[in-house]
Amino acid sequence: MKLISKALALSALAATLSGSVAFADDHRDNHQYVKHEEWKKGASMRHEDWDRGEKIDYRHYHLRRPPSGYEWRLVDGNYVLAAVATGVIASIVVASSIH
Repeated sequence: MKLISKALALSALAATLSGSVAFADDHRDNHQYVKHEEWKKGASMRHEDWDRGEKIDYRHYHLRRPPSGYEWRLVDGNYVLAAVATGVIASIVVASSIH
């Protein structure tokens, strides 16, 4: 009986750990550059893209101060300046061009 309990415990542990690895693989690295042809000045970003972006301090990255209602986000290796309420893009800068 002890052997069966140990086997079940190990199986549960293995399933838990393999699920964590799969979750880690799904995570997208916002610092790795991905070109988005649809991101142009005046276009709207999808909410999914905006939400997974990291809000950044424009001063730290030597970007221009955002106008009221706008903020800079790091998304897929791009610094994107867009309206918070609508997602309308005002500017895009490739992150590697600033470092």
